[in-house]
Amino acid sequence: MRFFRSPLLARYLIRKGIWKGSDKNAIYLTFDDGPNPEVTPFVLSVLRKYKIKATFFCVGNNVKNYPEVYGQILEEGHRVGNHTMFHENGIKTANHAYIESVENASNYIDSDLFRPPYGKVSPTQFKTLVKTLKKKVVFWTWISNDWDKTLASSEIILKAKSIRGGDILVFHDSLKAQKNLTESLEIIIQMLQKRNFHFKNNF
Repeated sequence: MRFFRSPLLARYLIRKGIWKGSDKNAIYLTFDDGPNPEVTPFVLSVLRKYKIKATFFCVGNNVKNYPEVYGQILEEGHRVGNHTMFHENGIKTANHAYIESVENASNYIDSDLFRPPYGKVSPTQFKTLVKTLKKKVVFWTWISNDWDKTLASSEIILKAKSIRGGDILVFHDSLKAQKNLTESLEIIIQMLQKRNFHFKNNF
C-alpha cells in the first residue's frame, strides 16, 4: 500500500521543515531526481503550456552530466533545490558523508533549498543542514508515487482528489517515473485548475 499524503507524525517530528506552502489557495509543484534529458523537457513543456512555475530538486551528478537541461530549467524561471550529489538515503548514510554529498552538489546547484532523498534525514543531519549550511529543508504534503511501476496512472489521478490548498506536491522527472508522469501530470494540473487553485513556487 502506498501513502500519498505525508504522515502527520513525520510533520510533527520535523517541525522546522517546510511541509506546506504559505498560500492556502495555491498548489506548489515540485519535481525530484532530475535533470533527465528524456523526461525533464516533457515536464518543462507542460509547465510552459499552463504558465506554471515549479521547483526542481536536482541530483548534483545529473546536473553535472546534463548541464544543458539544467540550464533550461533556470532559463524558464523555475526554482531549483539541492537533492544531494548521488541521491543518498540519509538514514543509511554516515552523517559526514551525507553532508559532504550536499556540499558537493552545491558546487553545481546554487540554492538554499534542500530536499532529502526519500524524505529521510537524521536529526543530526537536519541540524547541520539548517544551522551550518543554512538550508531550507522542503518536504511535501502529497507525493505522486509516480516512480512505482506497479501503480497505474489512473490510481495516481484518483488519489489527486485528496490534494488540498497549500499542498506541496512531488513528482519525479526520472526514467523510472516517466510513464506515470506523462500519463498523469497534465490531467492533475487540469483538475486543480478546475478547483480554482493557482500555482506558486515560493514556499
